[in-house]
Amino acid sequence: MALVRELVTLQVGQAGNQVATSFWETVLKEHGLNNEGNIEDGATHVQTDRLDVFFSEAENKKYVPRGLQIDLEPSTGDAIRGSKLGHLFRPSGFIFGSSGAGNNWAKGYYTEGAELVDQILDQLRHETEACDNLQGFQLVHSLGGGTGSGLGTLLLGKLREEYPDRMLATYSILPSPKVSETVVEPYNAVLSFHQLTENADLVFNFDNEALYDILNKTLKKPNPTYPDLNNLIAKVMSGITTPLRFPGQLNSDLRKLATNLIPFPRLHFLTTSYAPLASASAQSYQKLSVPDLTQQLLDPGHAMAASDIRSGKFLTAAAYFRGENVSSRAVEEAMLGIQQKNSEHFVEWIPNCTQTALTSVPAADSPMSATFISNNTCVQDLFRRTHAQFSGLFRRKAFLHWYTGEGMDEMEMTEAESNVIDLVAEYQQYQEAGVDDYEEEYAEEGAYEGEEGAPVEEQ
Repeated sequence: MALVRELVTLQVGQAGNQVATSFWETVLKEHGLNNEGNIEDGATHVQTDRLDVFFSEAENKKYVPRGLQIDLEPSTGDAIRGSKLGHLFRPSGFIFGSSGAGNNWAKGYYTEGAELVDQILDQLRHETEACDNLQGFQLVHSLGGGTGSGLGTLLLGKLREEYPDRMLATYSILPSPKVSETVVEPYNAVLSFHQLTENADLVFNFDNEALYDILNKTLKKPNPTYPDLNNLIAKVMSGITTPLRFPGQLNSDLRKLATNLIPFPRLHFLTTSYAPLASASAQSYQKLSVPDLTQQLLDPGHAMAASDIRSGKFLTAAAYFRGENVSSRAVEEAMLGIQQKNSEHFVEWIPNCTQTALTSVPAADSPMSATFISNNTCVQDLFRRTHAQFSGLFRRKAFLHWYTGEGMDEMEMTEAESNVIDLVAEYQQYQEAGVDDYEEEYAEEGAYEGEEGAPVEEQ
């Protein structure tokens, strides 16, 4: 039996808790568990073999999610307790403040959040001590409000200090240009990007505008609600974690994913897409096949963040396929075909840059599905967009007193801004780099010698 490598989930803020609750609902179905965490009749051993990755076993075969539910105001906790998953989570994992962060990153990071952080870390130690072989943490949060952004990134820094050798992955919901919740979103997001660049290993980006577009145009839902958006994110989260939760032809874990997807440590912001996505009326006309799914994965209309993958270049990519009769050969051929057909969208200096994984357990709602994770330089569009809104406010020092009033220094804003500008420049640099640039660089450094340009053998 394979060694189980556990993951602990932190859901922070209102959006983080709602998205994560959707994720737990999806995962329960896939693993044959009911809403109380008990194994249902008819669950197969493939479904239950690796429950330990996300769940710890309590009395009477009850499985409890490994994780904490965190917010700075109590209403989110009350909503979870009152929901159908109210009895699933461990009561000590609910950690809620009383006053809220008022959409202010500095409140979440410096004042209200800092008061709660020791209690959170104590509870987190209980969770990690119950693990045999902790793989890492996943943080679910949004960057627009105060708690998910401020307290979320504060926790990320603390985790980095306390567990320096464990993987930190975040599912981050970015502000959208069209769907704005609050006027200070750009401040909260840029301050968060600064922290995510320094402390996270993998950041999966989502934004409400892209999710709205998918629900509207592809799934034909005229008025999407937040639960609809959350279900969409939960599908992707379920897809990304599939190789961790089920045995597959290629067992993957977060560290392998990061090793294959992150060529440079700062460039760890990933875009995702999912297939199949079709409206209820169109589903009966579909025949799912590997080439069809692969085609959909690269359709810009299926991307979960509002940046067009055709405007950038793929540094690396990973495709996770699920279904009972998916052949690894079909997957390899489809992925190779995509690389050849779209060769101008892949950088030529990273050979064999796509990774695949197969799992025979299908998703709860489709006999065959696929999730695509890519490190594409187009992600800089998300940063550019947020930075443009940020500089409009910051130049005039608008709303700044709310942040400095919590003990934050104005310099921190400037620092965060320049980090985001650097990040955009780095993505742009690697987008424009060709093989020749790298050979020139080596030649300048004296790494190549002789007429053939053969590398010098190390002594």
